[in-house]
Amino acid sequence: MKLYDARPFSFCALGATKRGMATLQELVSGPDQRTAIIRDALTVLDAEVADKGGLGGLAIKAAFKVVKGVSPDFLYSVIDALMDDFLKVLEPFHQEALATNTSHKAVLSKNPGNVADALLAITDARAKRAKNAVVAKTYDKLRGSAKGHVEAAVPRLAELIERHAG
Repeated sequence: MKLYDARPFSFCALGATKRGMATLQELVSGPDQRTAIIRDALTVLDAEVADKGGLGGLAIKAAFKVVKGVSPDFLYSVIDALMDDFLKVLEPFHQEALATNTSHKAVLSKNPGNVADALLAITDARAKRAKNAVVAKTYDKLRGSAKGHVEAAVPRLAELIERHAG
């Protein structure tokens, strides 16, 4: 790896000189990195929702509109609140990619069900504690199809990780 990198999320910026030295959590240790990752995650989420078709897609798009209407920064806050837990469950996949010198996309794409189960366990727990009844009800309505949607989002999620983890 070169000892410089113009991207804001380089390992060099973290004081590391080898690809495998930084955990996903370390990559978001600074406020600028965290903000950039959250904004990128919002872009991924928007793209995933936009790609949904059929009756299920209409339901997801309607629910997404409801959730976005809670407050202008609601989704940003949700992603920020969930990110640390998400990074913890994604860390084994990150370490596998590093250990095998494989892309995150390859590692996550061969395990979409496990990735979805891990992420949904976090959102399920959070939904049970939700104080906003509209958000909780919307989540409950869509939860039955959520695993398939999360699995479908794995390639974009992996690309997000690649962009920020090197």
